[in-house]
Amino acid sequence: MGEERGARAACAHALAVLRVRGRALAVASLPAAFAVVLLAGGGTGHLSGAGWDAARWVVSVLAVVVLVAAAAVAAVIARARPALTPTVEIPEASAPDLYRMVQDLAGRLDVPVPSGIALTPDCDSWLEDRTHPAHGRPPVPGVHRSDTPPVLIIGSPFLWWMRVAELRAVLAPVVAGTGPSAHPDIAAARRFVRGLDAAVAVADRPGLDPVRRLAARPVGAVVRVLLRGCRGHAAEMERGVAAAASERAQSVDYGLRIVAQEQVGLAYAGWDRLLTRVALPAWRMGRWPSRLDAGVVSALTELSRRDRLAEGFTSRLGERPACDLLEEPGLVDEATSLLAARLFHGGPAEGGPDWAPVDWQQYPDEVVDRKWRTEAARLHRVLDRLGVDRDAEATLARVMDHLSTTRTGEALAAAITAEVSREATARPPAADTAPKAPGAGARAGHETPTRAGHETPAPGPDAEAGRPAQAPTAAPQHPGPAPHRASARPEESIRPPSGPQSGPQPGPEPVEDLAPAPKPAPPPISVPGDLDHAAWGPGGDALPLFPLQPPRSGRELLADHVTAMVCCAAVDTAGAAPGLDWLDGPTLLVGGKRHPDLAGRVLSLIEDADPEPLRSWLVTVGVRPEKPVRLV
Repeated sequence: MGEERGARAACAHALAVLRVRGRALAVASLPAAFAVVLLAGGGTGHLSGAGWDAARWVVSVLAVVVLVAAAAVAAVIARARPALTPTVEIPEASAPDLYRMVQDLAGRLDVPVPSGIALTPDCDSWLEDRTHPAHGRPPVPGVHRSDTPPVLIIGSPFLWWMRVAELRAVLAPVVAGTGPSAHPDIAAARRFVRGLDAAVAVADRPGLDPVRRLAARPVGAVVRVLLRGCRGHAAEMERGVAAAASERAQSVDYGLRIVAQEQVGLAYAGWDRLLTRVALPAWRMGRWPSRLDAGVVSALTELSRRDRLAEGFTSRLGERPACDLLEEPGLVDEATSLLAARLFHGGPAEGGPDWAPVDWQQYPDEVVDRKWRTEAARLHRVLDRLGVDRDAEATLARVMDHLSTTRTGEALAAAITAEVSREATARPPAADTAPKAPGAGARAGHETPTRAGHETPAPGPDAEAGRPAQAPTAAPQHPGPAPHRASARPEESIRPPSGPQSGPQPGPEPVEDLAPAPKPAPPPISVPGDLDHAAWGPGGDALPLFPLQPPRSGRELLADHVTAMVCCAAVDTAGAAPGLDWLDGPTLLVGGKRHPDLAGRVLSLIEDADPEPLRSWLVTVGVRPEKPVRLV
């Protein structure tokens, strides 16, 4: 480690962390030292007498008890499994260009090369130590496990939205952090802090018997004391390491990094919008979009079309995208998309009849249309149970008449909430329905929690007809996302969207006289080691780890169901079509155009029992509310 600003401060605080460990060892050894002095004095005849004999027995017993307790605490700290970030590991054979870029960065920065590269469905990048024996990572030949460099974790949206030069500039300060990580004092301090952090959660680990759980409580108390003693120094050490890495990285693409940081914030905004508005409705329907990272490009391209402040971002798409550094970007996108569904929604570890991938081409039909008709069917089923005009057909007029004659829709909202909760409770756990992952490391063995306010995924049309669900292909075939391979492969070049999609559209022109190659398996969603603890945290955290939204209220559920009924009526009687808006998610297209003013009219019906705004909209669009609609 050089003499960058912050390097000496980081080393000083690392030594302070190690002094906390040394003081703890000294306190644990103090009774034994007294016992040795008393035993030596008794053997030489200097400390003789009944009082000294009693003191020797008491201190010796105390020393043995303290040493046994200290050994137990040390064993728990050493054996505890540090938490790891769930990632998709990228072998060097599947991304040689990406590895070469990182190796070139490390050479220019004069720091050790990261021991591996992994992707995570998040807009951030960092280094993560995976050298603990419990992680099960194979050691690097000729390198001691403790000297192995950390793994470089890259946010998958960066690869699809950023250009190659921008990604290199953003990763430079991250890769520069391998230099301080190799310092022996900093590495030892980090291992000690990670061990303490993992040991705190041992008592809460699932599967412990009552005796071991009771014994782990005092160990956790001792570990918390040690953590409080070194917390401040550990934080200052990390700040010093970050400052040293940032200063060292100034020699590599510093000017471009300032521009690239703008793209980091933009990618984060597009990723958050895509997850909450587009992916979440699909996850609730038992479908997971298999090209989320490519969807970020489409969402941000749509933003550049609507927002004048974003003008010029589309011109960047002509440059080489960073995902071109991967050999099979479509397969990597599929793996990270499944991991995102696992983390943010708690879906099963693998696909199945009730958890099938969906391409962007099929999203309007497989997700939007099914979502509307499932919610409309649930709405009429609840009305039947409430005794509202039981003999009436499933029409929009039935819903409007009921809501316009009641002061509030609280009873209907409560009934819908109860129905959604009942369906979610009746759904079998994901761990029982999803097949177990192979030993390569796909997440398995965790039950998916059911929550009120989340619809039960219903089998799709393919599953109902006894046909296997459509699997995503290696090359993207959706018209929405911008090209995620370089133009050197014209059969994979796709134009960015110009607006909302309305059902399947023709994809790229097929290449003639080319035999279809077998689809390789996607990279495993893996973190080495024990899946129950290393992958999802030492405490066996329940899924989803990072829920995107809190459970919806009864009023929100009622509004969604009434909107779904209106959209079904528009599709069946007015020639409307389900569509996908990259920024707003499911949308209704009438004549190929969106109608964003529908939500306010539905709220007027629900909250004010005033059907006139919605009725006038229906007349304008040409919807016939008295006609029955097709339900799931």
